[in-house]
Amino acid sequence: MKASVIGAIKKVYATGAQGAGRLLERVGILDDQPPSRQERLKHWAFSLTRAHDSLGIAELDVPWWTYNAIDEVEGWLADRSGVRVFEWGSGASTMWLAKRAASVNSVEHHAGFGRMMQEQLTDVANTTLDIVEPEASDHPAIGSAKEGHGGLDFTKYVHHIGAVGGRFSLIVVDGRAREACLSAALDHLEPDGVIVFDNTMRRRYQRAIKAAPVVERSFRGLTPTLPYPDQTSLITQR
Repeated sequence: MKASVIGAIKKVYATGAQGAGRLLERVGILDDQPPSRQERLKHWAFSLTRAHDSLGIAELDVPWWTYNAIDEVEGWLADRSGVRVFEWGSGASTMWLAKRAASVNSVEHHAGFGRMMQEQLTDVANTTLDIVEPEASDHPAIGSAKEGHGGLDFTKYVHHIGAVGGRFSLIVVDGRAREACLSAALDHLEPDGVIVFDNTMRRRYQRAIKAAPVVERSFRGLTPTLPYPDQTSLITQR
């Protein structure tokens, strides 16, 4: 399916879900404030009104992972101090992690979205968001299999973790060229660190995970704003 068609479908869904949410709020079925995340189904139903709205999701104080993975990562972070985070793919997760980690370094490939997020993070002192756009290439060294991203080289984007430098306790793989990001992440992960790899029901991601020297724990189920179940994996080194 062409990227333009997928984009149109997502836009129709998001517009419809947000409109339905406003209507349900007006008639009193949904509150105008989100319920506690402990009320899982209510929180999920409320989240549908923020479909494909990163800032709206951030207001719900959740990243865009499955709820079960969110719970697991939150508990992991609560038991540690001084956690240093690197993240491929910014958004609601950036804001969520900034509240719970010592520092967050995020890289975004989409300049327009990245600049919008940078404005939102202006007053968040422990977070840095860099924009590293892919470069046009007839023979990309690191490409992306996502529809509409052919002829783009994500090498600098993937290796930005090395430009930031050092090791990280938590690394999030939720942007482009995720297979290559996983490989790069392993070179910069603390020995007891964790990689959060999102949308891992996709076959190409599963192939990359199975080929790596890692242990995967999969968390499948509801995800904020999504009308269907998804899967987020937590990955550690063997």
